[in-house]
Amino acid sequence: MFSEYLYVFITGGVICSIGQVLIDKTKLTPARILVIFVVLGVIFTATGIYKPIVDFGKAGATVPISGFGYSLANGVIEGVKEKGFMGIFTGGVTATSAGITAAIVFGYIGALVSKPKLK
Repeated sequence: MFSEYLYVFITGGVICSIGQVLIDKTKLTPARILVIFVVLGVIFTATGIYKPIVDFGKAGATVPISGFGYSLANGVIEGVKEKGFMGIFTGGVTATSAGITAAIVFGYIGALVSKPKLK
């Protein structure tokens, strides 16, 4: 059991460390880095690279933003199997709808609770 937690920690730590290096050593904005991670998650899933990483690191690979790309790609793959061509457009959103909804709801609650400060 301890080894599973260790693998999760190592996997998530490596992904987050890559993001931190990109923030520190490049002029990329955080938004661009997030987009890069999502797109890489999709590309790595499509090429079969991300599945072994998920099998090894479990939540350490699926919780970071690259895991969102992984979920999108898997949703599209399943959508195409079920609905054919139209699954390309609906599969990703269906697979990630819970995460999208949670982001919207908690973002709204955060906006209601916090006080904006002008700089």
